[in-house]
Amino acid sequence: MFTTKDKNMARPSENSGVVNLIGVGTTISGDVTSSGDIRVDGTLKGSINTKGKVVVGSTGIVEGDVVCQNADISGELKAKISVSELLALKSTAKLDGDIVTNKLAIEPGATFSGSCSMGAVIKDIKDAGKQEVQKQEKSA
Repeated sequence: MFTTKDKNMARPSENSGVVNLIGVGTTISGDVTSSGDIRVDGTLKGSINTKGKVVVGSTGIVEGDVVCQNADISGELKAKISVSELLALKSTAKLDGDIVTNKLAIEPGATFSGSCSMGAVIKDIKDAGKQEVQKQEKSA
């Protein structure tokens, strides 16, 4: 009855603008892996690994490592965050952990406790922590 000329029309591409949402009042325990964007307005007790953008809303809480391309943090983050492009800490952000990023923007009012490593484009964000350890060993 229904026919389509393009058989791939119903299949979304790998990063087709999909936003994964963890809503207010929702608590998830476990790791999240995605190729799209992720927004957290609830609580996530686990790590996030995505090729897209991570947004932690003002009511959002993340207790686990975050690896992503871009991030906007308005809520609480208790872990290490590795961002290959831009990390933006909004005025309501509370970050307790280490930062590895290419660019960092912090609004007045945001709180941050931990260490920060910034620099040129990070070729392999997963090895960023290992590079820091090697630098410390060489300087010792």
